[in-house]
Amino acid sequence: MEKLAAIIIISILISACGESKEESISDLIAQGDLETLRAKKTEITQKQREIQMDLEMLDSVIALKSGEEKLPLITILNTKAERFNHYLELQGDVKTKQNVLIYPEMAGTLQRVYVKEGERVSKGQLLASIDDGGMSSQVSQLKTQAELAKTTYERQKRLWEQKIGSEIQYLQAKSTYEATENAVKQAQSQLGKSTIRAPFSGIIDDVIKDQGTVVAPGPGSEVFRIVNLSDMYITVDVPENYLGGIQEGNEAKVYFPVLGDTVISKIRQTGNFINPSNRAFSVEIPVPNEKGNIKPNLSARVSLNDYSSENAILIPQGTISENADGEQYVYIAEEPNGGKAVAKRRIIKTGKTQGNLVEVLSGISEGDLLIKEGARTVKEGQNVQILNTKINE
Repeated sequence: MEKLAAIIIISILISACGESKEESISDLIAQGDLETLRAKKTEITQKQREIQMDLEMLDSVIALKSGEEKLPLITILNTKAERFNHYLELQGDVKTKQNVLIYPEMAGTLQRVYVKEGERVSKGQLLASIDDGGMSSQVSQLKTQAELAKTTYERQKRLWEQKIGSEIQYLQAKSTYEATENAVKQAQSQLGKSTIRAPFSGIIDDVIKDQGTVVAPGPGSEVFRIVNLSDMYITVDVPENYLGGIQEGNEAKVYFPVLGDTVISKIRQTGNFINPSNRAFSVEIPVPNEKGNIKPNLSARVSLNDYSSENAILIPQGTISENADGEQYVYIAEEPNGGKAVAKRRIIKTGKTQGNLVEVLSGISEGDLLIKEGARTVKEGQNVQILNTKINE
């Protein structure tokens, strides 16, 4: 009854004031005096504030007398210690150390090409041959001469061992044999330049010169491009202030936006030089490529693990506020009883941030009931009503 009577009295007062104000405001608008209108607005605003304060006071008294006190509604989160891995986000490109152009070692006509684009080849496999200009015939002649020199040398050696003949004859035969053997080896080496072989196992990415083309050693005479897609890696530039946290063996997550795929790897190598132009050091991450769909120069987003903690307390970023002194604080629900509790402010010190979660270094402990929803509306020492029955929902 008391609440109803108070509401009726306030409604009558507001209605009466409203009618008076409405007539007065109409007259002022008709007069059109700007300063008078501003003064009237200030007066009405002040009265509105007074009425609002009176209403709030009445609400509090009514709630207190009727036992229906309105408490701020909150949800709580039971803080717990867990493993926390922080990742540094960087951009990188895929590379391979086995991505080379193959040049001829001999001038001549490209006599035959044995492979085609996209073909897998093994190390040492014959890719193409160049017209040797009769060098193979010269090698055959030299081999014949070497066989004769060898026979002569072996006979002179047997005679010399039997003390027959002169030493000079033996030495001359030996010298001739060794000279012809060296000549054969040199000629065979030169003849070997008439063939182009795979320097490593991989895929023929491009056949640049066609059969019948005249080629020669040097720039502009590339014949093939060969790529090995099994030995891929990514290099990224890491700012120098992360030097202490980025180490060999740390986990690296590599995401390829084009492929929509993520690869888990580890840091293989960290650079020993700070680039003065960007104050960063390089990091190399190997990329397994079992499917063969990762190509050189493919863009990737790299997440490097630069910090880990086995027992970190993580809380949502939205529960943290800051006071006038720049200190960060949260509210904890203490003395829980029958769905009600008391809000207590805790000054905290924070560490790394990952997404929406922040690591708390000090200020709260495992098992504290952190106020989650409603954290920015409660006050120190205020009674609150807990909504969630499940603590971690």
